[in-house]
Amino acid sequence: MEKPLSGIRVIDWTIWQQGPVATAMLADLGAEVIKIEERERGDPGRGVLAVAGIPVNNGLPNFYIEANNRHKKSLTVNLKEPEGRQIIYRLVAKSDVFVQNFRKGVAERLGLSYQQLRAYNPRLIYANATGYGPQGAESGEPSFDYLGEARSGIMMAIGNADGEPCYIYGGIADQMGAIMLAYGIVVALLVRERFGIAQEVHTSHLGSMIALQGLNVSCRAMMGTQMVPKPRTQAFNPLWNHYKCADGKWICLGMLQADRYWKDFCRVMGIEDLADDERFCDVVARGKNAQQLIEILDRIFATKPRDEWVRRLRQGGDFVFTVVNSIDDLPDDPQVIANEYIVDYVHPTIGPTKIVGLPIKFSQTPGDPFGRAPELGEHTEQIMTELLGYSWDEVEQLRAKGII
Repeated sequence: MEKPLSGIRVIDWTIWQQGPVATAMLADLGAEVIKIEERERGDPGRGVLAVAGIPVNNGLPNFYIEANNRHKKSLTVNLKEPEGRQIIYRLVAKSDVFVQNFRKGVAERLGLSYQQLRAYNPRLIYANATGYGPQGAESGEPSFDYLGEARSGIMMAIGNADGEPCYIYGGIADQMGAIMLAYGIVVALLVRERFGIAQEVHTSHLGSMIALQGLNVSCRAMMGTQMVPKPRTQAFNPLWNHYKCADGKWICLGMLQADRYWKDFCRVMGIEDLADDERFCDVVARGKNAQQLIEILDRIFATKPRDEWVRRLRQGGDFVFTVVNSIDDLPDDPQVIANEYIVDYVHPTIGPTKIVGLPIKFSQTPGDPFGRAPELGEHTEQIMTELLGYSWDEVEQLRAKGII
């Protein structure tokens, strides 16, 4: 069965997370992705366990490189040498997309800019991922996920009540940047097929994270004020809030049109006497007296374990609610399993494990998350001989010169 991007070849000259995740997403959908790596150390993500203080020899897989580079082929090349760049030029002539996330000016100095590569393939889509966008005084500044979160405002948007910024672990700016990069590439491919136009694509941490916060940023841009975070004890709508249950687990209520649910909710919670209480009888009254009601609901939810409250709410009416998961909970969440958002995978060297599945489902051309990351330079000889037409003698000569 064909995959959505079958027949598309992508050159992945990216490192760390923002770029590699984007090309992994394309690979999940069937694109052939050839990862260009520095010939001695490769993608610095290969050493991320050491950077994080995790012993490299502890037998654990490098989750970072696996998650960000599944399905790919690895080609190691010394791009500082003309013969190394010639390999890339020959590869560009046979490819559809070139992706890079190095600092502004690096690609041009190495002869790998859009203007330089389009001479070898005028149909090439050339995609860039940066920190702060292609224009402006800081367009050449380096950026990592932490800086992307900081500059975009999200660290303050989710910050503590005392105004201290809060970092979201897991590379959120990198992940969002990757999603927007993959989105831009797919759109550019569509434009090329529909109109015959090849072009350069730019995405950034800053732009992607602003898009993620589009509603809040639009509120600020149009109304002059942002949505100010408040502690849960001060939520205006107590039925749009989360509560801790007797077993220490949390439940989240999402009844935005709270008046529709209020009386049935009081019945299920055993507080029928509050249904017509003038302090809580409608959304305006509950908003004015929210702190009092939240204190009451805190005490009630704390009397029973979460599973019991879930059962009562499901049986007692058409309420809008869910559980509050931790990351630890996700692999065993029945809904996650049913939709294959996390899947079991037998890795050829790691063995049985679990990996993140695909968030998008296609009825006729499904994608495929089941793939491992390549070893450094694993496919160099295969690509050189089978795809680019180098002879084995030429391959050996280039290896002896330190080109590959």
